Amino acid sequence: MSEVSRSWLYVPADRPDRIKKALDGEADAVIIDLEDAVAAAAKDEARRNALAAFDDGATAFVRINAPGTPAGEADIKALASRAPAGVRVPKCEDPGELRRVADALGVPVYPVLESALGVENALAIATAHPLVAGISLGEADLAADLRVAGGDALTWPRSRVVVAARAAGLPSPVQSVWTAVRDLDGLRTSTEAGRAAGFFGRSVIHPAQVPVVHEVCAPDPVETAWASDLLDHLETTGSAAWIDHHGQFVDAAIVARARWVLALASPAEKEGQHS
Repeated sequence: MSEVSRSWLYVPADRPDRIKKALDGEADAVIIDLEDAVAAAAKDEARRNALAAFDDGATAFVRINAPGTPAGEADIKALASRAPAGVRVPKCEDPGELRRVADALGVPVYPVLESALGVENALAIATAHPLVAGISLGEADLAADLRVAGGDALTWPRSRVVVAARAAGLPSPVQSVWTAVRDLDGLRTSTEAGRAAGFFGRSVIHPAQVPVVHEVCAPDPVETAWASDLLDHLETTGSAAWIDHHGQFVDAAIVARARWVLALASPAEKEGQHS
């Protein structure tokens, strides 16, 4: 997995063949899905498959079923004896419930907000426990709960989760899935808009979506060179603020932006800028 994950590929846990292919694929992070992608009758088998993958040394995340449901409680009990890279917790609304789950699992948790109440409690959920490592939206369920068609109607909840994540000191949220699997142009346009709105990376449901997300999330070479030059100047001069050679005023906020840009660059790109 990359230091900064761009693609988060869901793979149904009732398909062990797909789990192996996903782990060998190009996605930065793999999420073994015990929830939406698995039929009720297959939950036990899916859970066994997930545990077997971890026993075989897999480095992956898991999306459990909603806490408080029989399947969700069985997931939590089973995973407490394993060490997934992290656990996505769906249908999050109650910070106290999230704390219970985090305490039981002892690994990073990623609450997914999928209801009006979840969005209203975004900051409380984001700060509920030290193991909260990121928050995101589940837009299909959220749109249904809000009785909207999605799209622009979700602009405010999207901004809300971006602000809550950053206020809590968490990474920029991962964008929700693009369900039109064959519409890669639409995926690109939507992911570009999401990145401009404060999201970084995207949940995907098909390997064909991974390269598009990676391309949109790739650092711009010009911007990377700018960030590297700026930080070199800071290291050399120790200036708190200055006017750069483009005539732009540089202060702490601009420096923070430069550090973020370089954090997204690959090690090879960063080495190239300093060679």
